[in-house]
Amino acid sequence: MNCAEMHPLLHAYTDGELDLVRSLDVEKHLHTCPACATLRNSILSLRSALRSGNLAHPAPPALRERIRRDVAGVNTEPRPRPRERRPWSWQWLMIGAAAGALFMVALPPAGISPGDRLTDDLIAGHVRSLMAGHLTDVVSSDQHTVKPWFNGKLDFAPEVRDLAAQGFPLVGGRLDYLDGRTVAALVYQRNKHFINVFVWPENKPDTARRTELRRGYAVMQWNAGSLHYSVVSDLNEKELGEFADDLRK
Repeated sequence: MNCAEMHPLLHAYTDGELDLVRSLDVEKHLHTCPACATLRNSILSLRSALRSGNLAHPAPPALRERIRRDVAGVNTEPRPRPRERRPWSWQWLMIGAAAGALFMVALPPAGISPGDRLTDDLIAGHVRSLMAGHLTDVVSSDQHTVKPWFNGKLDFAPEVRDLAAQGFPLVGGRLDYLDGRTVAALVYQRNKHFINVFVWPENKPDTARRTELRRGYAVMQWNAGSLHYSVVSDLNEKELGEFADDLRK
């Protein structure tokens, strides 16, 4: 997929309107094309500004006073209009209603918090990774092979730990796209369960691990050492908690 094919799909991809196969094609292109990734970030910024920005601006006092004077001098008696032109008012009303509906559909529901959206994106990223050929970009159980693979691909260095002795062997790593940026994804395994560890910079104080269960998946998140960690798996909460504790040591 080239940039010309990508641009018409970016808005639909950002709004989650593409099928899984086409979404994977778009993600693969975004991982390798900084220009298209920047364009998608602009779309996300615009959507955020429309959702949270104050787009109403009060009229200056002088303008309001002038409008009052102009209105006061206008004859407010209704003028008869030709009968044949009345249907146009309904047409314009319908057009306005349709435009308003499209605008509301384009924006995400106001009741969904950024944290809920991030959790949904994390689970979606985990599910996508289980598709054939999408789990890892570098396949290795050696932390000294996986960690250097990220050099030059990210603006930070994710910590890669060998947890095979604890029963969580390293499978490999890949690049993923979450929360409007490229992130590191480390993949571990417990029996037949895969564990995705998403890592990206976050200059916030260290936090305790917090856990959320949703649609059969456990999502555990925390901040440590100026990095954010999100662990996602269908592994049971107890064993996944043990993994998270081992990862933090």
